[in-house]
Amino acid sequence: MSSTRPAAPVAIIAGHVSARTDLSAVRVLLFDVFGTLVDWHTAVADELRAVGAARGAQADWGAVADGWRARYAPTLDRVNRGERAWANLDVLHRETLDDVLAEHGVDGLDDGDRDRLVAAWHRLPPWPEVRDGLTRLRARFVLATLSNGHVALLVDLARHGELPFDTILSAELADRRYKPDPTVYRRALELLDVAPGEAMMVATHPSDLRAAGALGLRTGFVHRPLEHGPDRPSPAPAPEFDVHAADLLDLARQLGT
Repeated sequence: MSSTRPAAPVAIIAGHVSARTDLSAVRVLLFDVFGTLVDWHTAVADELRAVGAARGAQADWGAVADGWRARYAPTLDRVNRGERAWANLDVLHRETLDDVLAEHGVDGLDDGDRDRLVAAWHRLPPWPEVRDGLTRLRARFVLATLSNGHVALLVDLARHGELPFDTILSAELADRRYKPDPTVYRRALELLDVAPGEAMMVATHPSDLRAAGALGLRTGFVHRPLEHGPDRPSPAPAPEFDVHAADLLDLARQLGT
């Protein structure tokens, strides 16, 4: 990376400078997207509700949205194990949607309805502070997505949310593997020409951060207690990562931007 980029300061955790973690080498922030930057649960549940109402279908649409999302990781794990051919998230979302609708007894939705629901994942709203937080962070760091979403999907989300990324990186670019496979993180480092200690993975999912941390990347946890909606608040993990932040503005503050 260019030597003209300013160095990041030492990590500040919960208002205190961390003696154990020097983040001065960090130049790049890699962001998980679903849940970390965008509110998938509210948007997907609302779209399910709207489609269901148009077809006279009734269900606990929040539970349907959660059930759909719950099929995400097991499906990606099958791809990583070679048990299923690689496919992008639109294809996988379409397949798993059929399963979750059947599980919840939802019928009467035609192919057009189902395609509309899959397309909802392309226009998820960012959390309220995300745009401002990214703007502040971009003053010091290179910002890139690092998501299991495919490039076309991530471009749509960035444009929909007016998110100021420097580049869009996807698991699609990493030999068609999915996080938390180490190939994904290594490919991002290679594309951005940085060493592991020069990049921080930012996510709300501990498994993502642990996988990145195992390769030497710095880790920034952002707490999104409402990722699964108000009825299923997500607890914050123990302080095992380099930075723990309440949101992106807090992350920016802790990183000195």
